[in-house]
Amino acid sequence: MNKARDTRWWLVRHAPVPCPHGRITGQLDVACDTSDDEDFLQLARRVPANAVLVESGLMRCRQTAGALEAAGLLLPPPVVEPDLAEQNFGRWQGKSWLELETAKDPDLAAFWQDPAETTPPEGESFALVCARVRRALCRLSDQFPGRDVVAVVHAGTIRAALAMALGLEPAQALRFSIQPLSLTRIEGTSDGWRVDCVNVTAV
Repeated sequence: MNKARDTRWWLVRHAPVPCPHGRITGQLDVACDTSDDEDFLQLARRVPANAVLVESGLMRCRQTAGALEAAGLLLPPPVVEPDLAEQNFGRWQGKSWLELETAKDPDLAAFWQDPAETTPPEGESFALVCARVRRALCRLSDQFPGRDVVAVVHAGTIRAALAMALGLEPAQALRFSIQPLSLTRIEGTSDGWRVDCVNVTAV
């Protein structure tokens, strides 16, 4: 194994999105709350400076990366990779699960029977998210061999990355809890993928 060619991924979930009613955010371009200075200071100490910065292009990832820089982390301009965006929940985005249940949405029952493989109306399944995230991570690992890559992304993105690294089925990867501002570490090596830590938080 050539350790100098390993690509080290530091997967950071963006800061929390204020949403008192638990609405489905998906790929909506909404702002996040970056007011917790202590959490950002602790996270900035955990991730490497001058790494490659990758983010999904959505505002909440851009804001989180900016708050990390404000906390003292030196980062270059980002590589924007839309394939690392959150799952697209289609016409369910902006609604809450309770609203969908109350409205007796005709597609909801099938979704809960198989949430990994079922496609929300006008959206994409989590299985498709896993496929596009795999392609993006492999492509970027080839582009930045031997580098540290700080990727500010989404819970679904990180679950998909873990599915790839651990050889899990999409349904199994949905069991991971990925908290806002948590850190998950994986490495792409000549022998495959390795997981170093999952969902490490400041608390």
